[in-house]
Amino acid sequence: MKSKQFLEEIRECEALRRAVLNKIVVEGQTVTFHLITDMTYTQEDAAFARTVASRYTPAGYTAAVKMMKSVPSEEGVRKAIADYLKKRFPAVAAFISPAEIEVVMDRSGGRFFVPIGENDRALLTADGVLDALHEELERSFCGSWYGEFRFVDREKGEVEEEVPPPAEVLVAPRTFPIENYDPIDGGEPKSAIYIADLKGEAQNITVCGAISFMEERETKNGKPWFFFFIGDATGSLRATYFSKKATIEQIRSLRVGDSVAVTGDNELWNGSPSFKVKTVDRGTPPAGFVPEARPSRPVPAQYRAVFPVPEVNMVQGMLFEEGTLPDSFKKRDFVVVDLETTGLNTNPAGQMDRIIEVGAVKIRDGKIMERFSTFVSCPVKLPEEIVKLTGITDDMLAGAPPISVVIADFYKFCAGAELVAHNGFFFDFKFIRYYGENEGYRFDHRMHDTLYLAQDLLPTLSNHKLDTLAEKFGFTFNHHRAYDDAFVTAKIFLEFAKRKEI
Repeated sequence: MKSKQFLEEIRECEALRRAVLNKIVVEGQTVTFHLITDMTYTQEDAAFARTVASRYTPAGYTAAVKMMKSVPSEEGVRKAIADYLKKRFPAVAAFISPAEIEVVMDRSGGRFFVPIGENDRALLTADGVLDALHEELERSFCGSWYGEFRFVDREKGEVEEEVPPPAEVLVAPRTFPIENYDPIDGGEPKSAIYIADLKGEAQNITVCGAISFMEERETKNGKPWFFFFIGDATGSLRATYFSKKATIEQIRSLRVGDSVAVTGDNELWNGSPSFKVKTVDRGTPPAGFVPEARPSRPVPAQYRAVFPVPEVNMVQGMLFEEGTLPDSFKKRDFVVVDLETTGLNTNPAGQMDRIIEVGAVKIRDGKIMERFSTFVSCPVKLPEEIVKLTGITDDMLAGAPPISVVIADFYKFCAGAELVAHNGFFFDFKFIRYYGENEGYRFDHRMHDTLYLAQDLLPTLSNHKLDTLAEKFGFTFNHHRAYDDAFVTAKIFLEFAKRKEI
């Protein structure tokens, strides 16, 4: 890790042996490293730091170092802990006075002790709060910091929870006009429904979107047919099409990225949807198409169980990466999500599987800024194969918040953002929409699937699985855990954003 190597070299200087890297700021052609130390330093020490910094600065840039001496005080550490708890666990922090937090300083750093009620034991000990506090303090203060909770008996008044208004019911699927029509089969469709609204069996339905995958196959009798994926800004579907002799060459000329309008029947086959295409024509959604929002519960005023925290992983790849993100991309927010579930069934007509873990990160200004991570309670015993795949056990879900609460908190986390997932159109987004709508929350955000981006941008890869893409970019992660998968998906998404307008 570049940042770790940088600090190891910086700490070879006696005056900087406990220094921390607070931030890196790039202004014009100058890269400024902000260091905090708790020891007296000289101009020679500052010059040493600039020399080290220059070795970690890209060619063409000038290295600068800003150093600040900061000796932690008991009051300062106490306030930092109280502020973090207020942000992370406001319902619990309301019953903790900063004066109750005990801080003991020593030469290496210090220890802290936080008194909490017995009723809050499960909430605070199940989500790595002490580890997060440890990281928060070591990012802000020099030295090593360790802490623990002291459980005390105390009365805790009732906290009134916001009760959202009843959910409104969607009556009809949404549609948009088809533009740039160019006949192949001559179906002459005028409008298309949102793919996200295509549910259950239906006949003579038209959808319009970009081809993300296309393959020609043959029947046992040697007759050609085509298998492809089509996606608009709301979803994606698998489609099959048996071509006509008069138009087969035009169908063969279609490529990934081409936009088509297809009309056909949506059927259920072995409990899964299957779209059988009757006609294929060229056509596009309106320029700058933004999905129409459906009636939904408002964004909750406050988090109830899952509180986002700043992303403290300073190494989101390397200190400096090749390529730049477009300014238009930096002005938008993205939430990259991954789910762990009890199985793969995404069809409500069957037995919809359950979400057992949600992991997400928020990208703002082109950087990974926040994390949202939680287990979800599950009223049924986890299948053995899921336990083996994810490492999640029934005991780990004990005391976790229910999906009704988690989905509301996640809806708040996603407010104003676009959603991203790997294979999201066929998996994660379906779960999110289903459980969201059960609680009246319509996840009609613009959505992006890194699987399709990978198929478009990296067509020569042997496959486009998440671990294959991570290996391609040199990212390591703990696969099949929601937060780890979401974090690496976010890093891959940022790499794609440097190569393609999103």
